[in-house]
Amino acid sequence: MSEAQLAPEQTGPHETAPGAPIDSPANRDPRLSNEDLMPLEHQRWGSYNLFAFWMSDVHSIGGYVTAGSLFALGLASWQVLIALLAGIVIVQVFCNLVAKPSQQTGVPYPVINRAVFGVKGANIPAIIRGLIAVAWYGVQTFLASEALVIVFLKFFPAMKPLYDVHRYGFLGLSALGWICYGILWVAQAALFWNGMESIRKFIDFAGPAVYVVMMVLAVYLVSKAGIGNISLDLSAGKPLDFAASIPVMISAVALVVSYFSGPMLNFGDFARYGKSFKAVKKGNLLGLPVNFLFFSLLTVVTASATIPVFGHLITDPVKTVQEIDSVFAVLLGGLTFVIATVGINIVANFISPAFDFSNVSPQKVSWRMGGMIAAVGSVILTPWNWYSNDDAIHYTLGVLGALIGPLFGILIAGYYLVGKQKVWVEDMYTMKPSGKYWFRNGYNPNAVKAVAISGVVSIASVLIPKALLDAGATTVDATWIGNYSWFIGCAVGLLTFWYFEKRSPMIDLEPNGVEANDGANS
Repeated sequence: MSEAQLAPEQTGPHETAPGAPIDSPANRDPRLSNEDLMPLEHQRWGSYNLFAFWMSDVHSIGGYVTAGSLFALGLASWQVLIALLAGIVIVQVFCNLVAKPSQQTGVPYPVINRAVFGVKGANIPAIIRGLIAVAWYGVQTFLASEALVIVFLKFFPAMKPLYDVHRYGFLGLSALGWICYGILWVAQAALFWNGMESIRKFIDFAGPAVYVVMMVLAVYLVSKAGIGNISLDLSAGKPLDFAASIPVMISAVALVVSYFSGPMLNFGDFARYGKSFKAVKKGNLLGLPVNFLFFSLLTVVTASATIPVFGHLITDPVKTVQEIDSVFAVLLGGLTFVIATVGINIVANFISPAFDFSNVSPQKVSWRMGGMIAAVGSVILTPWNWYSNDDAIHYTLGVLGALIGPLFGILIAGYYLVGKQKVWVEDMYTMKPSGKYWFRNGYNPNAVKAVAISGVVSIASVLIPKALLDAGATTVDATWIGNYSWFIGCAVGLLTFWYFEKRSPMIDLEPNGVEANDGANS
C-alpha cells in the first residue's frame, strides 16, 4: 500500500495546518485519513491486472460448482450457457458503474461512500460489507482446507484417524482439518501482510494457473472417456418445456449476479489502482464475459466427461481430482484449487474488510490491522459448523447478503443520478461543518433512511417466505423471491434515495471555488 502516500507536510495527529483551505491535503482530518485511505498518487494497474483479478474471482471451487449446479435446475446446456452469459454481462455493467467513482478519485469503496452517506455515515456500508466479507472469508478458507485435506490423505494415509472429528476434534473440526485450515490461514495472512503489490502479483499468477490445470484435467478426462462419449447435455433435473424454462433461466441469471455481488460492491477497492477508466473497462470485458464464457465451456466439458469415466456426474473439481487414481493428479489438482480459492478469498473477502474496518477508525486501525481483524473473526465464527446447515446459511449469509443490493443502489444513485459524477475529493477528508459531505452531523439522513427502508424490504424478501413455509402458515413455496433480493434491494435503495434527495436535497453541487473531480468529462 506504499502507493497511497501522505502529503509531504504533515501536521500532528489532531492538528490542522494553520490557515490551510478546506481543499488542501494538509488539512485532511486524521479521524478520516491514514496512508491507506488517501487518494492514490500513482495508478498503475493495466487491463491485464483487472483481467487476472476476475480470473482469480471466477476460477474457484465455488465458481465451478455454481456453474455446474445450474444443470440440476432442469435446463438444457444452451440454456445454462445463455443464463451464465446474461448474468455475467449484468455483472460487467454494474462493475463498470461502481468502478468509475473510485478510479476517477483514487479512493477505496468506504471513502467514496462519504460523498453519499456523509463522512461518518460511510461507516454504515463499510461495516455491513466488512461483516459479510468476514463470514465468507471463513467459508472460503474452510473449502480450500478441505482440498488440502485430500492432498494430505493421499500422501500420508496414516493421518486418516486425525480426520475423525469424534476422536480428534475441537469445536467441531477435526485435528487434520485444523492443521489444513491453519496452514491456509497463515499463508493468506502472510500474502496479505506483504501488501497490495504482492497480492497483484499473486492474482496475476493464480488465475492463469488454474486455467492450465483445468485444461489439462479436461483433456485427460476427454481422452479417457473418448470424445464420442461426451454429451454436453448435462441436465440433471426434469426436462422443462420452453415456457417453463424461462423463469428458471431468470433465476439462474439472478444466481450468477448474487454470486458476484460481494466483490462487485467493493470493486472500487481495486478499480482505484487502474491507470485509466478505459483500462478498467477493458479488464472487465476480458475478465467477465470473455473469460467466464471460456471457463463455463471448460466446466461443461470437464463435468460431462466425468459421466463416462466415473459413472456419474461430478460438478465439484476437488472431488473430480480425488477420483483420479494418480498421486500426481491429486497433488497438482488439489494444490491448484487451493491456490484458486486463496485467490478469490484475498480479492473478495480480505481486502474489503481491510479498507472497511480501517475506515471506522483510521488512526487506530490500519489497512493491515483491518484485514487481520477479519481473519481472526473468521475463525471465531467457526464456519465449518454452519456452512453445511441450509437454515444457518439462510438466516446469516442470506440476511447479510440481502443488504448488498441496497448499498449498491444507493451508491449508484448518489454518484450518478444525484451527484452528477462530481466529487470534491478533499471534502471527504474533513470534519468541518462547511465541508460538502458533513451533511447533518456527518450523516446524510437521506442515505440512512434509504438503506433502512430498502434493507428491510430486501431482508423481508429472504426471510418471510421461508419463515411462513417453515411455520406451516402457508403451503405456497414463495422462497424463490429471495433469489431476487439483490435486485429488489438495489432497486428500492436507488429509488428511495433518489426520491429523498429530490424532496429534501442534501448533496450540494454548487461551486465553492474548488474544482470538483468530474467523472462525466473523462
